Amino acid sequence: MKTKISIIAAMSIAMVGLAQKNEIKDAEKALKDGDVAAAKTSIEAAMGSISGADEKMQAQYYYTRGKVYADLAKKGDDSAFEPAANSFQKVLEIEEQSGKSKYSNEATQYMASISADLVNSAVSDNEQQKFESAADKLYMSYKISPKDTTYLYYAASSAVNGGHYEKALEYYNELQEIGYDGSGIVYKATNTETGEQEIMDKTQRDLMVKSGTYKDPVDEKTPSKKAEIVKNTALIYTQLGQDDKALEAYKAARANDPEDVNLILNEANLYFKLGDKDKFKELMAEAIALAPDNADLHYNVGVINMEQGNFEEARESYKKAIEINPSYTNAYLNLSTTYVNQGNALIDEMNSLGNSRADIAKYDELKTKKDNFFTQGADILETALKTNPDNQGILTQLKNIYGAMGDNENFMRIKKLLGE
Repeated sequence: MKTKISIIAAMSIAMVGLAQKNEIKDAEKALKDGDVAAAKTSIEAAMGSISGADEKMQAQYYYTRGKVYADLAKKGDDSAFEPAANSFQKVLEIEEQSGKSKYSNEATQYMASISADLVNSAVSDNEQQKFESAADKLYMSYKISPKDTTYLYYAASSAVNGGHYEKALEYYNELQEIGYDGSGIVYKATNTETGEQEIMDKTQRDLMVKSGTYKDPVDEKTPSKKAEIVKNTALIYTQLGQDDKALEAYKAARANDPEDVNLILNEANLYFKLGDKDKFKELMAEAIALAPDNADLHYNVGVINMEQGNFEEARESYKKAIEINPSYTNAYLNLSTTYVNQGNALIDEMNSLGNSRADIAKYDELKTKKDNFFTQGADILETALKTNPDNQGILTQLKNIYGAMGDNENFMRIKKLLGE
């Protein structure tokens, strides 16, 4: 009885193996005939039992499955790229383990072709602003060919462009883990016929120059992308509200590139968001030291000083911004406001005084100071009108100052300019 059972089991295994073989052959035939849909049906029919097959049949199965899905991918089925790549990878693993390599060379070639197809498809997706799809394809291409780390870099860039920040962060962190640098050399030469400079690989460029069809060879070094990657990582953490991690990333980024003004500004803005305005001012001072002719930097420092009641420091910053950019409207407005605010601060004290002779004298003293502040604020805006004669913001603020001063003549003049 035991013998009968073992014979039946052996026959069963043989029948399963035969079925698998037939299904693989059917898939290969359908693929050869151009019927990829039938090929897919046949190859998937064998999947359920392939794990019990021997290594030779498993390798044949995954090789055929890879070809089927590679064909589907070439025909525009984006979902076929991953099963195609996974199947060929499985072939390599099986044959490496078994010590045989019947399909490995062709599987490797297919994987290289899939990687190229993925990149081309990703380029098309980016052009159509399908950024997440492009990122996924570029990342898959990198996983197929890990030596091509540039694909991972561009995957992160595509994810950022599409606003898929968590995915981009994952890719940027992986780039840092593998020590990606991104620097290199671009080989250029000038086409003697068109006069245009063109990029090509070194061997081709050197041959073209030697033939005389190109001239003026140039080896142009491309900078490292490490600082950019760390900077983008910090920006993404900020975007995601992970401020502590963002600050850590900024420190790392600045250690790598301490003179990147934009990096300093981004870090400063984060401290501003966190309410640490002293640190904001400190960083802005660093940025100004590196870019002293940037009017916006001086203006922003002025804004913070004005908020903190440091009027003299604010005025110094606003005046510097105006010196660099004589038509900087907001700098004029805020510079005027520093004087108006100081004048307004005296009004409460004036209103608190009584009717004694000393109080009346004090009132007159404070009123003179207040009017002087308002006059200085008005004079600044009158100067601003020379370069911005129709600016509604300047005219409105100027009208309000003259109204507060009781200067009816100038008040009516400005109202007329406003068309009121």
